[in-house]
Amino acid sequence: MTRRLFLCLLVLTSAAMVRASAQGRPAPRPSRPSFDGIWNSGTATPIERPAALRDKPFFTAAEAAAFERQAAAANEEPPAGSAAAQRGTGTYNTFFREFGTDVVKTRRTSIVYDPPDGRIPPLTPAAAAVKRQRTEAQRGLASAQDAGLQDQCLAMLTAGPPMLPYTYNSNYQFLESAVAIVIHIEMIHDARIIYMDGRPHAPAAVRKWMGDSIGRWEGQTLVVDTTNFNDGGGYYGDAGGNFGWDRHLHLIERFSLLDADTMLYQFDVDNPTAFTRPWKGELTLSRSTAPIYEYACHEGNRSLPNMLSGYRATEKAADATAPR
Repeated sequence: MTRRLFLCLLVLTSAAMVRASAQGRPAPRPSRPSFDGIWNSGTATPIERPAALRDKPFFTAAEAAAFERQAAAANEEPPAGSAAAQRGTGTYNTFFREFGTDVVKTRRTSIVYDPPDGRIPPLTPAAAAVKRQRTEAQRGLASAQDAGLQDQCLAMLTAGPPMLPYTYNSNYQFLESAVAIVIHIEMIHDARIIYMDGRPHAPAAVRKWMGDSIGRWEGQTLVVDTTNFNDGGGYYGDAGGNFGWDRHLHLIERFSLLDADTMLYQFDVDNPTAFTRPWKGELTLSRSTAPIYEYACHEGNRSLPNMLSGYRATEKAADATAPR
């Protein structure tokens, strides 16, 4: 009887210890996608929808293949001696380019999908005036500060945010931890930190080039809320800076996986001082096995001093021939 009682007590004690251990252990986290690794956003899909496709938000498979062939032909090097090759020195030849060859996996005809015409909304009058001033300053470059942000090695469309593809170096390395997700952007060299520990945004007086990013999970989707941008990017698009980027920009981004090798990236741009209405975009990134390269933008950068000296030489020549 004593032996039976001892065995029963041993079993009950062991069960109680197991229960106590389980109660002290944190509950298992839900399964979530991992973005760890390197991704490339190069694509043949344009940011804005071409006029010929104004009322067509998606390609069929055959139309996508035809568009990809047209894009590849347009990106070919002009033959030596042709009129296109003789128009000027240009910038880089195609050897240095990394043109995306495929449209996005969703087969959208443009990255912008809202407004429905696939075009970025018009600038507000105040933003349009800033853009004109910036563009005019770049035609003469009185100083290095008049150059575009990319020419100053300060910012690039690939970093954003929103992160938009370019014609080369459209690579990103995602590194995840319990506290943050870091996006290492190949061009121009930035590392963007998305905090995942529930902290609030930084105080309003704290302004950053890429804003202050706070992330959270909504099911299988990483949602990132970014505010606190500085005013350094207020070039509003093709005048040498990012789209709608100033202290009033509020950006929402969503990252999810379409499959193991395809990331869906969506973003909502809301900046009432820059645009006449909010707008949205979407693109896909492909997993890459290529490494991230160091993009040493300023080291050995002769372009900016050469541009400045070129403008000064042009002004001196114009002054020498001016009527006295």
